[in-house]
Amino acid sequence: MSKKWWTGALALVLALPVLLTGAVSAPQAAEAKAAISSKVQKVKAAGRSFSVQTVSIPKGTPVTVGLAKKQVGQTATLPSIVQAYGAQAAINGAFFEAYHGAPDPYGMLIANGKVIHIGRYGTSIGFKADGSAMMDSLQVSLTGNVTDANGKSRSWYATFINRTPSADSSISILYTPERGANVGFKGGTAVIMEKGVVTQKVPNSNVAIPKNGSVLVFTGNEKSMSDRFTVGSTVEMNYRYTNAAGQDIPWQEVVTAVGAGPRLVKDGKIAVNPANEGFKDPKILNASGARSGIAIMADGSVMLATVSGATMKEWAAVMQKLGAKQAMNLDGGASSGLYASGKMLTSPGRLLSNTLVFGGSVR
Repeated sequence: MSKKWWTGALALVLALPVLLTGAVSAPQAAEAKAAISSKVQKVKAAGRSFSVQTVSIPKGTPVTVGLAKKQVGQTATLPSIVQAYGAQAAINGAFFEAYHGAPDPYGMLIANGKVIHIGRYGTSIGFKADGSAMMDSLQVSLTGNVTDANGKSRSWYATFINRTPSADSSISILYTPERGANVGFKGGTAVIMEKGVVTQKVPNSNVAIPKNGSVLVFTGNEKSMSDRFTVGSTVEMNYRYTNAAGQDIPWQEVVTAVGAGPRLVKDGKIAVNPANEGFKDPKILNASGARSGIAIMADGSVMLATVSGATMKEWAAVMQKLGAKQAMNLDGGASSGLYASGKMLTSPGRLLSNTLVFGGSVR
């Protein structure tokens, strides 16, 4: 073996790590390009010019519902929610009671694959575990069976999840640990369950919610339903996902969802009809105001957007012009808030109840 050949071979071997390092950099560069980004876009739509703050979220970016104080029915500043979840981007979510009484949400909320609040109108955006997004007029119904020690089974249902009932209501509500330590009020008959088994029945008390269970509260005329539950009985829960027309839709694999509305764009076409979705507030039907919205783009990425003043029809036209394949309105007015790139892009004028938070470090 000649010294010249050996020297060349050694040089080639020493160069291999450099070549391999260079080979891995291509995917890393591609990943770097797919980062969350923000920009202001000037849009001419519906005979007007709009300045729209947008944030682009690459397809597959981790996302979850960001709750104020990590509980349903609380409020907090948008920056504090961002910090609590380690988010890289965030936008305000479902409508909530901002003026009177408990600040409960009005829209659908699904977090970590669990339905934690049920909404009865509007449009929802949902995300599967792989980050792919979908949009529909989601309705969720919760029913179940309770079976006693003798094997006798009876049905039950809950109208809402994690919501404070009005004082004179006749209603059945499920409370989960996402509500906090307690149900938050005194009234009705509470059925406490741990690991699917009834452990207690308590009247008129702000009962604790087990960390490994839930509580059903029956008020008014619905109190009689609590008679079907006895200590030691096993409880089964079933969730059904339908659209506004009552047709089953494949949302069982959705792990994150927020409901608001109305729908703005469907399959690339303007499709705004707030009254048809159950909205009655003039602020939604025909007034101009600050808006927040979310869109699914043709490539599967997601766009978050805010604008300082637009009617719902104008907002739909703006979203279409921005290239939305599917788009919906979120809570707006003083709730309109948007965060990305380490700063507040649109600052809300009030504390918020819930948000959508995005980023590789969301927790």
